[in-house]
Amino acid sequence: MPLPHIGCANMHGPIGLEAHGLKPVGHVHWNQEWEELYEIALKRDEVVLSAHNVLVAETGERTGRSPNDKFIVKEGESAEHIWWGDVNVPTSTSIFNNLREKVKNYLNKRNQLFVQDLHCGADPHERLAIRLVTENAWHANFARNMFLRPSIAEIEKHIPEFTILHAPHFLADPVSDNVNSEAFVMVSFEQKLVLIGGTRYAGEIKKSIFSIMNYLLPIKGQLPMHCSSNTTGENTAVFFGLSGTGKTTLSADPKRALVGDDEHGWSNDGVFNFEGGCYAKLIDLSEEDEPAIFATTKMPGSILENIVLNENGIPDFEDGSKTANTRGSYPIEFISNRTENSMAGHPQNVVFLTCDAFGVLPPISKLNPEQAAYHFISGYTAKVAGTEVGVKEPQATFSACFGAPFMPMHPSVYANLLAGKMSEHGAKCWLLNTGWVNGGYGKSKRIKIRWTRALLNAALDGTLNDVEFLTDSRFGFEIPQSCPNVPSEILNPRDTWSDPSAFDATADKLANMFNENFVQFAKGTGEGVLSSAPKALN
Repeated sequence: MPLPHIGCANMHGPIGLEAHGLKPVGHVHWNQEWEELYEIALKRDEVVLSAHNVLVAETGERTGRSPNDKFIVKEGESAEHIWWGDVNVPTSTSIFNNLREKVKNYLNKRNQLFVQDLHCGADPHERLAIRLVTENAWHANFARNMFLRPSIAEIEKHIPEFTILHAPHFLADPVSDNVNSEAFVMVSFEQKLVLIGGTRYAGEIKKSIFSIMNYLLPIKGQLPMHCSSNTTGENTAVFFGLSGTGKTTLSADPKRALVGDDEHGWSNDGVFNFEGGCYAKLIDLSEEDEPAIFATTKMPGSILENIVLNENGIPDFEDGSKTANTRGSYPIEFISNRTENSMAGHPQNVVFLTCDAFGVLPPISKLNPEQAAYHFISGYTAKVAGTEVGVKEPQATFSACFGAPFMPMHPSVYANLLAGKMSEHGAKCWLLNTGWVNGGYGKSKRIKIRWTRALLNAALDGTLNDVEFLTDSRFGFEIPQSCPNVPSEILNPRDTWSDPSAFDATADKLANMFNENFVQFAKGTGEGVLSSAPKALN
């Protein structure tokens, strides 16, 4: 499917670069489309082409986000709203201003700059006008893929509310610039400005704007969500989950239209996608398992990031020698089974995805509103043992709101908004375990994807509304006792273990992990949510 060409190259609205203190000596490319950006990126040796004429970029040493290099300026009104700590690390206005001037001087000396005027948020009442100024054509192409592309009329009156000054080849001096490394991602909510330097990883561009939306929307009473979403038109679902839990895979359903795969808002009118594209992980991608995503890797307009090409220029998606975090960026128009306006109605179902490697959580369970808030704040999944010496057991991983690195406010702010939206619109909440049962990792295989899909479909279409549920004595959630096309013997995890006492010990261990993790959130969290914590029984 070709990407629509709207013909606004080198057109800009009433706000020029001088508004950002920029006076570049080189040529400025305004709002070029992917064809022009492809051509320039190739001429400048920024990228190579695959055998399918798709742009392939490398990001060098940094192949993922740099959380230790992210800072928020502690200033003005925003200082009172932000939950400061290890995730939201403060920096001073003077440090920010010093780097801002250095980045501006650096960009002013480039022989070419690329500007993209875009929007974040498909809901016209909630969208944010943004601008990217970058030194690389391929990063401009990435931004154009990932955000909403304005029409010519919109470009003519585009006034950016937040601007990113993107200097991936500018290296900071950790000592004199008061940062942790040569890379930095800094946000000033007062100046409405983002500085990115020292990293070519394109994901920093989209995640910085996601973090800004996560600050702005709650102030207006709207909920930002790190989730995927799909809909039938009448029935909408949102899927929260950390990497590896199935968020992208399970939201890709031939019977349901995709709203988006990563970042959404829940407004007064329903769910809306923040983005105009997708940024999919491609490691071990197969045409059989994910045909829609696989097809985008052959469509010019897409960008493949840190992908290894074989001698014929064909991507080898099993090769993770550069990074396991290989990525593909493509406009959402490349997915045919999607909503036309990247919006949907209010969700009837909220799904939390977890890959529980301990074999304790049931394949599916139903949560009441307080439990939903508790598990939302917890953001639990588990990582299995890998190649690291000495790691032999699963490791619990908690990420508040299923996206802690991007949440500037206290997690209870987002949890309260979620509970309120669910209550107002009568949404059910499900905890879906895509990990292990029958003894956990090392003793069994991961649950079959067909069973997970059958459980999910039964939850979304209402089939589970009429079955018997049992309340789990430890976690308090309700477990269905039957589901079409799913063996009933796997639904209650304790029954799948050959040694029930071993299950009890492991389940208590996991319950204690939840409680230990939640200590940091207790202050500012309501009593009803706190009382939803699991209880070790032995």
